[in-house]
Amino acid sequence: MSAGPLVVEIICTCCLAAFLLHRYGDLRKQNILTTLTTFISWYFSFLIIFVLPLDVSSTFYRQCLQDKAPKILTTTTTTTLKPVNVTNTSDTSTILSSAVPSSPALQGLNNVPVPLCQVPLSHVPENVLPTLWQVVYWTSQLLTWIILPIMQSYSTAGDFTVAGKIKTALIENAIYYGSYLLIFGVILIYVVAKADLQVDAERLKVIGITASNTWGLFLLILLLGYGLVEVPRSVYNSSKKGFVLSKTYFKISKLSTEKTEADEALEDVLDEIKKVSEKIKYNHPLRKHIDTILLKCPETMRHAVPQNNDDYEDYNRSSIDIPSEKTLVRLHKRVIQDSQNHHRTHAQWNSLMQKAIDLEDVERNEQSSITKFQRSQHSSSMMPAFVRVFYTPEIEWYWRCKVYFWVMRVCGVILAVVTFMVVWSECLFFVKDPILSLFAVFINAAKHNYDYVFIELSSILTIAYLCFCAYYSIFQIRILNLYYIAPHHQTDEFSLMFTGMMLCRLTPPMCLNFLGLIHLDSHITKEDNIEETSYTKIMGHMDVISFISDGFNIYFPIILVLLCICTFFSLGSRILHFLGVQQFIGDDDMTQELVDEGRQIVQREKRNRDRKLDSAERRREWTEKFGATSRSSDRVIGPRTDRERAREKETVARSPDENDKTELLKEAEPIDYTGELSSAADTDFSQGYQRSSTLRSNRFGSRTSNAPPRGIFDDV
Repeated sequence: MSAGPLVVEIICTCCLAAFLLHRYGDLRKQNILTTLTTFISWYFSFLIIFVLPLDVSSTFYRQCLQDKAPKILTTTTTTTLKPVNVTNTSDTSTILSSAVPSSPALQGLNNVPVPLCQVPLSHVPENVLPTLWQVVYWTSQLLTWIILPIMQSYSTAGDFTVAGKIKTALIENAIYYGSYLLIFGVILIYVVAKADLQVDAERLKVIGITASNTWGLFLLILLLGYGLVEVPRSVYNSSKKGFVLSKTYFKISKLSTEKTEADEALEDVLDEIKKVSEKIKYNHPLRKHIDTILLKCPETMRHAVPQNNDDYEDYNRSSIDIPSEKTLVRLHKRVIQDSQNHHRTHAQWNSLMQKAIDLEDVERNEQSSITKFQRSQHSSSMMPAFVRVFYTPEIEWYWRCKVYFWVMRVCGVILAVVTFMVVWSECLFFVKDPILSLFAVFINAAKHNYDYVFIELSSILTIAYLCFCAYYSIFQIRILNLYYIAPHHQTDEFSLMFTGMMLCRLTPPMCLNFLGLIHLDSHITKEDNIEETSYTKIMGHMDVISFISDGFNIYFPIILVLLCICTFFSLGSRILHFLGVQQFIGDDDMTQELVDEGRQIVQREKRNRDRKLDSAERRREWTEKFGATSRSSDRVIGPRTDRERAREKETVARSPDENDKTELLKEAEPIDYTGELSSAADTDFSQGYQRSSTLRSNRFGSRTSNAPPRGIFDDV
């Protein structure tokens, strides 16, 4: 018995959650509360997945002690035995000492072989796992049902104060919470109407857990019905040469429209901000709200808004033209939402474009006779330098052009077999005699052989596969494109909190479903002498509401099988395609047109990148050739007059990016139509502009600061 494996898993899970949060989120820009809540939700969800197998092995050990204790007692029925406490599994010597006869006349029974129970290496005292599950479960439920939904609404609220944001978040979640309170009230009335049930605090807790499990199991059926089929098929299709590239072209063509719409929406909002900024002067009380709104705009567009440095004196005379604070709140919310949509679509665009370029490199290297992988100038290698020492171009060519496709094909077949096992077991895990659940058969065989390592590893892999299929479905079937998970710090705060909320909401019922697959849920096997896990004792059984559970073992397999069949034949995609929603159907003319359009978009993007690279290279060469000599001459000769510098410009060769037209435009002098009056007015205006800019900078600070607010609460 040792707590070492549990401590190692807790530390490794913490490192895994921190690594994923660093990879997908931007810790420097996102709010500290968002980082903290997302980390806790991810960490506790992963902790359930990796610690539950340890609970399973400890449960089998306690079951072994419970099953073999009566056999030990029957060997010593003629003697007086010490009482056996089989519930205390921390010390196996108690059982052995109590099983030995105390009478000297029966010492010969010591030679009789006594069956022993092997202690798992990861076994911990009995009070450790229940305490851990209490903290993990209730913290996860608090996050997924209360904190994270409010924080999501808080992050998109347009108010400028903490109280205003909280009020808006509560109002937006009123319908959300009202629906759950209605469901809970119906269940409570049903329980009260039952004559044999009494309502108390413990009963209310059980009702809440049961309602949460019911919601999670129904959603789990829908997600697994899609993911169990689509995950193996996607892996196997990645082994088909040209299939992934064609699908990437299709996605790029489809995303180009969304990208254009997102850019136009953000530009429209920016135009409104310009108009509002012109009306609200620098010393107006609402000007600080304009500065807050500008901080939410992309940095490339933020500087396009002109500064209004005119003094604002009469608040009553021009109050009709100045927008109200409610108008600024609505504008602020639009800026937040459009900026998130703009950032999300551009992250998707860059990811798909880079993927298409890399796949084109693979296709070009396959046709090459040189067995060295040659990358184009547009591809990006994200591998560290020490990896490139071992992963040479020769090894990369053999891997990406020869071996990769066969590996994906074998993995696809293996995952298809695992999917068949999961579907078979999900449909028949209610049957106890004979045992038809394949996972229950394998786990029971390992239990009899005391192979706890196999039990823990197989449990981790099975739960991880179920989780991957469910969460793959969530991010493939995006609801109104409101969330997107992108690596390299490209995921916004809204999507991070959404993933944390779904992890906390789906992981507990998914793990209860796994315990039902291996027949460790007494409410499914209908056995009284079965030992339950600490996880089940804290979180309840895989029960649903009683008036639903009567036919649960009938409709659960039917719905799962029907969804898997529909996904296998792509009925959903074909129906959407028939209704006019663009879907990737291989034998369709519309799909082929979009694939060709995506290929042309990639070629245009590559040409644009080529022009940018060539322009940067020419500018760098020109700077190195002429810029260095100009700076060195200043150091040697000393400062020169303006006339000498102008004469030198005539002799220095011009930049390759310049032509005769640009040179003439540079040498042209502005025409003064107003003469001295215009010059005097310009002088007065420039002096007033400098005074107002200085005054505004001193009073309100610089608006063009690139750093967003770094406080605990945003905008405060």
